[in-house]
Amino acid sequence: MEHKRKFPQFCPCCQSSLHVVQLECKECSTQVNGRFELPLLAQFTESDMSFIVEFVKSSGSLKDMARQLGVSYPTVRNMLDEIIEKLNNMDNDEK
Repeated sequence: MEHKRKFPQFCPCCQSSLHVVQLECKECSTQVNGRFELPLLAQFTESDMSFIVEFVKSSGSLKDMARQLGVSYPTVRNMLDEIIEKLNNMDNDEK
């Protein structure tokens, strides 16, 4: 059984965000080198990504999310608002 490593987002030394510098095709081993920004969704923390995935799976129902997570509706709404704020900040950083 192969162990999947988690994608690192931050430098283990200084906690700055990491950039992708090499991509490789798993079929033919072609390599592309450069400095690439991570896709927007890949910039979220693991817990944020988990929330986003569950949000989509629940068709955006905050009531279902609250029930699934065992928390109140306002708590889930606050979690979503935090993700929206992060998205807006990321969007502003790109401009």
